[in-house]
Amino acid sequence: MTDPQADIDATIASLPCWTGRIAIAPLEGGITNRNYLVTARGERFVVRFGTDNPTHGIWRVNELAAARAGFAAGISPEVVHAAPGVMVSRFIAGRTLAAADFTDPAMLRAAIALLRRCHAAMAAHLDIPAVLFWVFHVNRAYLRRLRSGACRIADRLDGFAALNTELERRTGPVTLAFCHNDLLAANWIDDGARLWLIDWDYGGFNTPLFDLANLAANASLAPDTVLAALADYDGAQPDKARSDAFAALIAASLLRELLWSAVSEQDPPTDFDYAAYTETYARRLAEALAGLGIAEPGTV
Repeated sequence: MTDPQADIDATIASLPCWTGRIAIAPLEGGITNRNYLVTARGERFVVRFGTDNPTHGIWRVNELAAARAGFAAGISPEVVHAAPGVMVSRFIAGRTLAAADFTDPAMLRAAIALLRRCHAAMAAHLDIPAVLFWVFHVNRAYLRRLRSGACRIADRLDGFAALNTELERRTGPVTLAFCHNDLLAANWIDDGARLWLIDWDYGGFNTPLFDLANLAANASLAPDTVLAALADYDGAQPDKARSDAFAALIAASLLRELLWSAVSEQDPPTDFDYAAYTETYARRLAEALAGLGIAEPGTV
């Protein structure tokens, strides 16, 4: 019988990006990929294992291109090696953020500034044609997949589909920039002097307003804080049309996270409680819809 961890250690040790002895330790927290910390010749690196995942629209060639562009734009750590199924980046000494960190006005301003840099600079450094990430299309694809097999929330899918259409209508016309599209708190690192963005699995062209909405949704920001964040990004108070679009995208982001988790329940990629995660986002979506005056489509 083989030892899976021994196989992983052997694979990491065989990578051509180090010389001499190395130390390997798992990194906790990933809910899609497996990550390891490697110390080599006094330097530290993150080894990230992950293959293409068509179900979730993850293509590693796009992730690698975005990670390299992020480094060139001063947003992300340097990628020092890549091969099919594995990417090695320099380790950023710092702490991974938690949702509560964004209630600190200084931290939120720093995050908004980094997103502004991402949206302005990333596209110039991309070396391949990039994908489009449109949350409403993502949600429709998830709904089709959920309908095609056993699904714990099958009785709610029609309601979610109608909600998705209504939120897309409320969003209206948009402009495009290269966005991160997965702004969970765990994808931010504070090194004590500045913030970094990591994990570009879903990087692609989108409306910058979605990145702001995604951050607000995942951090559970209060309504007044949400509008202040938008005003900070825009450099002016938003008008009603922009505020309404922002609110619709916050709800769409919550719906996307709920559907992502429901799909992950069908074939869990890691040892994680996806069912509980689905229910958490269902509750948060219901709260957001109440603020929009939209009836909640059933219960989980």
